[in-house]
Amino acid sequence: MQEPPYRTYSRYLRERHGCAAYRVAVDAGFTCPNRSGGRAGPGCAYCSEDGSRAPHVQDGQSLEAQVRQSIRRLRARRSSAALILYFQAFSNTNAPVERLRALYERGLEVDEFRGLNVATRPDCIDEAKADLLADFQRRGLDVWVELGLQSGHDETLRRIDRGHTVQQFRDACGVLKRRGLKVAAHLIFGLPGEGRTEILQTVSLVAGLGVDGVKIHNLHVPHGTPMARELLKGELAVPGPWSHLEHVIAALERLPAAVVIMRLVCETPADRLAAPRGFWPKGVFTARLAAEMRRRGAYQGRLVGASAGGSSPSGRLSQPIA
Repeated sequence: MQEPPYRTYSRYLRERHGCAAYRVAVDAGFTCPNRSGGRAGPGCAYCSEDGSRAPHVQDGQSLEAQVRQSIRRLRARRSSAALILYFQAFSNTNAPVERLRALYERGLEVDEFRGLNVATRPDCIDEAKADLLADFQRRGLDVWVELGLQSGHDETLRRIDRGHTVQQFRDACGVLKRRGLKVAAHLIFGLPGEGRTEILQTVSLVAGLGVDGVKIHNLHVPHGTPMARELLKGELAVPGPWSHLEHVIAALERLPAAVVIMRLVCETPADRLAAPRGFWPKGVFTARLAAEMRRRGAYQGRLVGASAGGSSPSGRLSQPIA
């Protein structure tokens, strides 16, 4: 199978581990400092009450039960795959260091893991927590810290109630990178008030900070969120697939070729999703993206160093932008 013209996460995992590798996603019971009343609080304007928890994780399951269940499901399909423990839901460094150590150890003891991925926020990283994560890396684990940035513009972060600043993201990146930890930035394309210029300025920011990976999400609005209420009032527009595809191509061409592209679209389950409706499935999006990039002669890193506000000279989409 022909590889797409960007560095996929699956390719990175094969290169790193010598075989296919899959993440075992868990909810370790963390909450988020941006939720005033714990999990019942409002949080970010787009965040659902489950905090991006994997759909198969059930309420009340112990950490060990989640890990075992996920591994059983995985082994039924991929018996020889390497395993990566992924602390996914909410902010997974939002606790004292000793509690974090105990939780990470509990999960890792269930099976033989090659890697540890921890999703969190910039305002939940400090020197002591970075030291803890570096300890696991020294044990031979491939450790990634996924930092939710979403936008490189403080005005947008305030608009979506993120509760942290761009400078806090810069600081967290520095703390982690000084210890040799891999950092992935989470970005959302299509946020209110942002167009191509703002998106590419955010891309320039994370590229300049030397992030190792990027997760790109198209704007998704789950039911019951503050953004869903804006949508019902007609106060919010959510970009469609052609628009997102254009943004992604422009971003990929300005990201260094070594950056791992860990995600390109959001995958909120349909029963939780208010908008966008009719967005292409993940496989359709990635296939069309690769085909369009090849048609244009586009590839990751082609325009590294180009101005943030520029548009790709390699041609427009052969379909109208929705």
